[in-house]
Amino acid sequence: MTIVAFQDCPPESGRLTAYDESHLALYIRLLDAAAEGADWREAVQVLFGLDPDRDPDRARMVHDSHLARARWMTTTGYRELLRPRVS
Repeated sequence: MTIVAFQDCPPESGRLTAYDESHLALYIRLLDAAAEGADWREAVQVLFGLDPDRDPDRARMVHDSHLARARWMTTTGYRELLRPRVS
């Protein structure tokens, strides 16, 4: 699996961002892992390539912030994906 370049925390915005759009697959994989009850440590290692034993605080922050943004996408952000784009 290819690890996607990521920020420690996705940008905080009430709007869909370019970061969100480029990380949709990551968000979906995080949501799937959470729904399956996967341990966050395994998810952060597989999806972000981070070692949760080496830097547990950063690993947890990366996981939790991206999962929160992924959940935001399911309730709010997806609406912007459905709107027609203006060139």
